[in-house]
Amino acid sequence: MGRTQLAAARNGTVTEAMERVAARENRDPEFVRQQVADGQAVIPANRHHDALDPMIIGREFATKVNANIGNSETTSDRETELEKLHTAVHYGADTVMDLSTGTDLDEIREMHVEHSPVPIGTVPLYEAVKRAESPEEITTDLLLEIIEKQAEQGVDYMTIHAGILAEHLPLTEGRTTGIVSRGGSIMAKWMEENGEQNPLFQVYDEICEIFAEHDVTFSLGDSLRPGSLADACDEAQYAELDTLGELTRRAWEKDVQVMVEGPGHIPMHKVAENVERQQEVCDGAPFYVLGPLVTDIAPGYDHITSAIGAAMAAQAGAAMLCYVTPKEHLGLPDEEDVREGLAAYRIAAHAGDVGTERPGARDWDDALSEARYAFDWREQFQLALDPDRARGYHDQTLPEDNYKEARFCSMCGVEFCSMRIDQDARAAGEMAALETDTKTDLESSPAAEVNLPPVGTHEGAASELFGANSDDGPADSVERVTGNDRTEGELEETAETPAESDD
Repeated sequence: MGRTQLAAARNGTVTEAMERVAARENRDPEFVRQQVADGQAVIPANRHHDALDPMIIGREFATKVNANIGNSETTSDRETELEKLHTAVHYGADTVMDLSTGTDLDEIREMHVEHSPVPIGTVPLYEAVKRAESPEEITTDLLLEIIEKQAEQGVDYMTIHAGILAEHLPLTEGRTTGIVSRGGSIMAKWMEENGEQNPLFQVYDEICEIFAEHDVTFSLGDSLRPGSLADACDEAQYAELDTLGELTRRAWEKDVQVMVEGPGHIPMHKVAENVERQQEVCDGAPFYVLGPLVTDIAPGYDHITSAIGAAMAAQAGAAMLCYVTPKEHLGLPDEEDVREGLAAYRIAAHAGDVGTERPGARDWDDALSEARYAFDWREQFQLALDPDRARGYHDQTLPEDNYKEARFCSMCGVEFCSMRIDQDARAAGEMAALETDTKTDLESSPAAEVNLPPVGTHEGAASELFGANSDDGPADSVERVTGNDRTEGELEETAETPAESDD
C-alpha cells in the first residue's frame, strides 16, 4: 500500500499531480492536498496513464463533466471510438468512460488510455459478461482477473457495482421500471441464479488491494438508481446508498480514492435532497451524478431534461456530472450526439459554478456579454462555448464579412435591434450612459480552467492525433499530454510511513 494520491496526501506530500491540479483550479496546493487527504476530492490518475493531464473531482472545486463513449455488439469500431474520444475532449469532457460491450475491448481500451489527456473510466463487469457469456457464469476469479488487467492497462477509475446486495432485491418489486442499471441488473441476475451474495461485494477487499497498487479510483456504482420519477428516492435506492457509504470507508482504510455514483431520474424538488443525503451518508466523498433527469416525457431531448437536473445538482454540491445525450433511451450515441450532450452539460456545470459563486466563474459570462453589447461578433464567437456552432448559426443568414461589423443580426434586423436602439439613445443623451470603463480580463480571472474559454485544452506536446486547439474540428483540436506528472519514488515514499488519517 501507499502508492496512491490519497496515501501521499495523508502523509503531507503535495504530489506533482496536486500541483498541476492547483494550477488548473487556481487554488493553493496545500488546500488540494488536504481535500484529497480527507476523501473530499479525488485525482483519478493511474500510474500507467502516461498521457494524462491530471484533474480533480470534488465539491470544493469546479464542477466536472464526464462523457460516456463505447461500442456495442452492432455499432461502432476502433476508428469511430477514437473519433468519439477526440470529440469528447475537444468539447470539454473532463473524464471519459469507455462503456464498450462489443468487440476489440482490449484494443479500444488501450487506445483510449494511450491517447487521452483526461482520465479514462470503465465498467469491468461488462467485460466479465462478455468473457463468461452469461451473467450467472461470472466467477470472482474472473472479476479480479479483469479488474487487475484493466488497472495494468492504465484505467484511472472503475465503476464497481458492489453496493447492490441480495437483501436489496425484494425492495425493487414495487417499482415501475425495475433495475435500470446494466451492472445492477447483471448482479441481481447473478445473485438470483446462484443464491449467493454479490461477488463484487465478496471480493471488495481484494479489489481495494489492486486499486491501491495502481492508484485506481473507485466509482461506486448506483445499481439501484431510479429509472423513472415514479421510483425516485425509494427504499431500494437509499438502502444501496447506505451500503455505498460503508464501502467508501472501507476503501479509505486501504488508501484508495472513492467517488460515489448517483441517480438517475429525480424530480426537481428532490434533487438537492439526494445530493445532501449522499454527502451525509458517504462522509463527503465526491458525488458523481447521471443527470438527473427531471421528467420522463422527452425521449430525443433527454440531454435537456437531464441538464436541468444536472445544473441543480451542481449547485447543491455534486462534484461531477455524467452527460446524457439526445440518444439516451433510444440508441448508441454518435459523434454529433457526443457534441450535443457535452454542450448541454458544460452549460449545466458552468451554471452550477456561477450559482455557487465559485471565484471568477461569472467572468466568462461577463466577457461575452460585453462583446455582445459592443457588437463584437468575432469576440462573441471566440468566447462562445462552441465557437463553430455560434459562428455557423450567425453565418446562415448573414455570412459576408461586412456583417461581422454590423450592429444587428438577422433576428431583429436594423430597425428593431434593442441594443442598437439603447446605445443610440444613450449616445444622444436621451438616457444615462452606462458605466463601461472597465472590461473583464479573463487572463487575470481567478476562475478554474474549466470556467474559462476555450474548453477542451490540455498541456502537452501535440501528436499526430491530437493537434493544437484550432477551428479545424475535433480531430485536429485536442492536445495530447506526454508524461504522467508523478514519479513512483515520490509516491512510494508514503509506503514507508504509517498514514495519518482522520477517518
